[in-house]
Amino acid sequence: MTIEEKAELIIRDIKSEEGVNPVRIFKNIANKNYVNIHGPEHHILDGASLLVAYKNGGGCIDIDDALEKLMTEGLRMPGAMCGLWGICGAVTSIGATLSIIDGTGPLSTDGTWGNHMQFTSNAIGELGKINGPRCCKRDAMIAFKNGIEYVNNHYGVKLEYEHMKCDYSNRNEQCIKERCPYYE
Repeated sequence: MTIEEKAELIIRDIKSEEGVNPVRIFKNIANKNYVNIHGPEHHILDGASLLVAYKNGGGCIDIDDALEKLMTEGLRMPGAMCGLWGICGAVTSIGATLSIIDGTGPLSTDGTWGNHMQFTSNAIGELGKINGPRCCKRDAMIAFKNGIEYVNNHYGVKLEYEHMKCDYSNRNEQCIKERCPYYE
């Protein structure tokens, strides 16, 4: 299955998700057979989970248009960018989501450009302290923790956060075990 086909399935399936907890939404979709333990599908799934929770929480957004924009941006992000570019796809997916919510672009002067940079800097800083190798599930949880905090502090929407206990370590050959804040 191509990444484009996976992206279409993610967007289709995530639209029916309910609630304001992006972690739960993420877990529901991440457990589908078309989502790998690691892979560029997270560049779409992670931000889409936050977008749907934001919409479900009363965020004023055209969810179909927003998810389409996020899918376009997520498909532009290559796999393995964490190791090859030094930036995590989970964090960039949430950053793209914030830009979609705010309508931020490269020439924005309303403060959102800088606010989004601060979000990504905080999340990437946390990942950097843990160190590699990559784990798309761990990295998603750190991106969510920071993204939910950002949404709750900047919009009139309150999202829920839950500290996920990892259900994926037995499938992750590179699991860092006790170094991971989500390892059980």
